[in-house]
Amino acid sequence: MNGELPNIKKWIVFYPVYINSKKTVAEGRRISLSKACENPICAEIGDCCSHLKLPYAIEIDKAYPRDFMQRGRVRVLLKKEDGTLFNPAISSRKQLMLHIAELVPRHPGRTKKQEPPSTSGAGPSKSGKGGKKKR
Repeated sequence: MNGELPNIKKWIVFYPVYINSKKTVAEGRRISLSKACENPICAEIGDCCSHLKLPYAIEIDKAYPRDFMQRGRVRVLLKKEDGTLFNPAISSRKQLMLHIAELVPRHPGRTKKQEPPSTSGAGPSKSGKGGKKKR
């Protein structure tokens, strides 16, 4: 294990901002809004990485430059030293982001409160718009 530690610098960096549906592309989101998830945290991303059987390390003292108030990032290793993939389904950063964004909402740590607003969230916004117009 000791030989692996310095190598973490070569692992890809994964900030929660990349898959946060509350952020715009200008603020650092890297996948489409329809695929992104709401306010992911490093621990959830780490758990998703272990679920995908990918080695990961959480760095709490680091922050995303465009949003330095939100601390933490996850380092993920996609390939073994011989170049073979840990998970054949994930060969790029983009695929990693999409897979994790898909898994985070189903994370056991997430409360069930978060699901109803997302389904009813689309409804009231439309009727709300009509209400504003009337006023």
